[in-house]
Formats: sequence, C-alpha cells, structure tokens
Amino acid sequence: MDPVVVLALVAVIVVVFLVASTVRIVPQARRYNVERFGRYRRTLQPGLNLVVPVADRINTKLDVREQVYSSDPRPVITEDNLVVNIDTVLYYQITDPRAAAYEVADYLQAIDQLTVTTLRNVIGSMDLEETLTSREEINSRLRAVLDDATGKWGIRVNRVEIKAIDPPHTIKEAMEKQMRAERDKRAAILHAEGERQAKILTAEGTKQKDILEAQGAQQAMILRADGEAKAVELVFQAVHRNNADPKVLAYKYLETLPHLASSDNNTFWVIPGELTEAVRTVTRAFGDESAAAPHPSAQPGEAAGAGDTSEEGRTPELAAGWTAASDAAAAADEAGKQAAAAVSDAKAEAEAAKSPQTPRRGAAGGG
Repeated sequence: MDPVVVLALVAVIVVVFLVASTVRIVPQARRYNVERFGRYRRTLQPGLNLVVPVADRINTKLDVREQVYSSDPRPVITEDNLVVNIDTVLYYQITDPRAAAYEVADYLQAIDQLTVTTLRNVIGSMDLEETLTSREEINSRLRAVLDDATGKWGIRVNRVEIKAIDPPHTIKEAMEKQMRAERDKRAAILHAEGERQAKILTAEGTKQKDILEAQGAQQAMILRADGEAKAVELVFQAVHRNNADPKVLAYKYLETLPHLASSDNNTFWVIPGELTEAVRTVTRAFGDESAAAPHPSAQPGEAAGAGDTSEEGRTPELAAGWTAASDAAAAADEAGKQAAAAVSDAKAEAEAAKSPQTPRRGAAGGG
C-alpha cells in the first residue's frame, strides 16, 4: 500500500478524533463539569460547546431538574420510648453543579443521613400522639435543617414529606381499640341527644295539647255558663213580667217531684225539705179560693150578709171563715196525698223499668 495513502488515512483519523474530542453537545437541563489536567475548568451549558482535546475532559454530568428521593423506613424513638418506623420523601434540585460535584462526595447519601439524624432529633422531643398529629411541623423543621445544610453543597431542598409513620403492632391494636371506643362514645352521645330532643319535642307537644284542651274546656264552660245565665235571666224576666202567683209556682214545684225518680240507676230518692212549704203554699191558695166562694151549707141570710159585707171591702163573717179554714185544711191534705202518690208512682215506674216482669202500678190498678 502506498505510504502516502496510509499517512493520509492516519491524518484523517486524527482530524476526526480531534474534532470529536473538541465538540461537546450538552442536552437541556444538563450540566457538564470540565476538568483540564485534573483541575476544574468550567461547567458546560446546554448546547454546542468546544473543549481542548486531550487537555480537557468531562468529569461529572449532572441533571439540574427537581429530583425525588424516597428513603427507606428508619427506626426512630419517640419521647415516650416507642420505636416507630418513618420513611420520608425528599424533593431537591441542584443549583450549583460545581459544588454538588466537589463539595460532597455523595450528596444523596449525605442528604439521607442528614434526614435520619434530623428526624431523630425532632421525633425524640415528641410523644407518639404528637408525632402522628404534627406532620406539618415535622416537615417544616426537616426542610429548614436540610436546606441550611445542603446550601453549601449546591443543592436546594424544595420540600420534605413524611410518607409513612409505622408504630409497633401492639400500639396499632391499642389505637384501633381507642378509636373504636371513641366512635362508640360519639354514637352513644348522638343517640342520647336524639332521644333527649325527641322527649323534649314530645313533652312540648303534650304541653301544647294540654294547654289547648284546657283553653277549649275553659271556653266551653264559659259559654255554657253564659248560656245558663241567660236562660235563668230570661226565665226570671218571664216570671216577673207575667206576675206569676204562688199557686202556679207551687203547682210547678209539685209537678217536678215525679222526675226525681225517673232515672234507671236510682236506688233511693230524696224528698226535698221544701215540700212542706210548697204544700202550705197550695193550702193557702186553696184556702183563699174557699174563703172567696160561699159554702153550700150556709144559710141564705148568712150568704146575703156576707155578700153585703164583701161589697164594702171588709173580711167575711166568722162562721164563713171557720168553714173556709176547714176547706183549706182538706185541700192541703189532698195536695199532700197527691204528692205522696206521685212519688210512689215514680218509684213504681223506676222499679218496673228495672224489672220488666213486674207489672206497673197503674196497669195493676186498671185491671
């Protein structure tokens, strides 16, 4: 083979190698740290970059996008001496590629260990209940410590989240029992509140019902009393307007006596004490009538003499007065017998109504 051709081929290969070693294309969101003879030279930005062949070399390639790092569960002791396993999620971003490459050997391991130690410091000052309910506080304290420590490493911690807090199994069972007891307590309280409200509403309804019924009864009694008062007033006015004499009143009183025993449930009858007064009234009434009319057994002269004295507005003669008195007594006896007969008839009718087989007095008398 011709040496010239061989030299030409070697020259072309050398040129291609030099060109390939000189040109560096950096993708977007990437940063390349360049060293010249083992010393940091510069950081290549995205795009086309030129370096010195053989002298310059790329040491580290870093991704400047936000990264997510999830740590493994780590045991942490709380203030009340309980061991809980906590795993965290870390969101970070490289802001200085040179510091991230040269200030720390392995920034991910450094961040992980720093997170564990910070968690132990934070959780060690809290009990289990506070640990489970204070995630936001733990996150903010973790982020403050990590951001301050990783700043010199060229890393910014954007967010730290506790992914899970895993207490021991026995503690889980106790927490479940406590939660179940709390729920049962709330259910019992709600049930009791419901029954209380129901009883209150029922009592209010009963109260309103009783009030309305009492008001209705009161109004009915008032109206009934007003009606009875008006009826009595009308009767009183009618009696006084018609100027009823004692004879009519006594007759109506005696006429009412048989109604005392008209009820089927009466087992005894009470005769009012005013019966004698009513009989006396009837007696006086009939006595006045007998005194006003001449007696058939009197002599004609005596009758004429009585007529003469009556025209002058004076009282009858003594003999006529004695006859009128005897007639009045007979009328009183007759009225008393009629009243007793009326009461006996009423009793017989009441007993006959109770016992259909017993014949009535009137029917027996008629037979």
